[in-house]
Amino acid sequence: MGFPDRDGKMIQEFQLSFNSPFWEIYLHAVFRDYGFEFDWSHAAPDFQLSREGHPFLVEAVIASAAQGKPNEWDVQFSLESPPNLDIDIEALNREAMVRLANAIHGKARKFNDSYSRLPHVIRKPFVLAIAPFEQPHFNYQYNRPIMSVLYDHYVDEPAYMRNPAAFPNGPPTRHLGFVAKDNGAEIELGLFNDDRMRQISAVLFSCTATWGKVSALSPQTPEHQTMMRTMWGSTPDGQPMVRAGRADEIGETLIDGLQVYHNPFASYPIDPAFFRRRGVVQRYRGKARMGWVMEGLDNSLMHRMPITVVARDGPSTESAAGAAPQRRLR
Repeated sequence: MGFPDRDGKMIQEFQLSFNSPFWEIYLHAVFRDYGFEFDWSHAAPDFQLSREGHPFLVEAVIASAAQGKPNEWDVQFSLESPPNLDIDIEALNREAMVRLANAIHGKARKFNDSYSRLPHVIRKPFVLAIAPFEQPHFNYQYNRPIMSVLYDHYVDEPAYMRNPAAFPNGPPTRHLGFVAKDNGAEIELGLFNDDRMRQISAVLFSCTATWGKVSALSPQTPEHQTMMRTMWGSTPDGQPMVRAGRADEIGETLIDGLQVYHNPFASYPIDPAFFRRRGVVQRYRGKARMGWVMEGLDNSLMHRMPITVVARDGPSTESAAGAAPQRRLR
């Protein structure tokens, strides 16, 4: 694949952590698919890329479970024990906001303390690529927590589910201002609403870059069948629509589920055209005071639930969120 193991730790990291190296390998595949040019002459940040002579940098990070909290792989599913989808979305969103904000602040400090002094980093767009693996059912968060963290834009699905008749146009949006940690400490939301994170040009995000993506892209055979229940944005305005069937019938692609959120206060902004593809969601400020643009919602992958049946001594299944394979690696 052309992805160099620059520190010689990739195999060990797969065994110990899985999610972090998996996210980096996924990003490498995505950037190759886009046709970006790679420069591996420096050890950090993770990716030095260019498109048509325009260089930019990407640093990868994952949001992990807080100490003492359940890991995402602690809940596994099978045909005999299907997933319980009675999920507390409000609690899931709050935990995701806390962990995403923690990951972003950590990498912002790393940039200021280290990367910003490197000659090959100076005056180049810096993109933070973040994947959430912070809790069981993380794959159902779609864009609610990340939009809240970056823009203080919260889609209040719980309010809608409690009283749908009160919101004929769908779930309302709210400005929360902050999210509270378990100890009561408050984390301010809206990191891209002023210039406090001007060193970050954009955030690249996906909650669908899991082992389920591998299942979705794998060849289907009589001995290996993956059934999918997926949720997609529909035309014209991205309203949720269910697609169910075999993986090859759904037709998911490598980049489906990708989201890019631009910082209007970035010191070195990146052109949305760099990542523009069908199904890739982007949010950015329009030109000439046109306000916010939200593109790609009409074919966006929100989440998936794969069930893979393999013919051998008996049926076996994968986790709905795609976490089970990392347990097998151990």
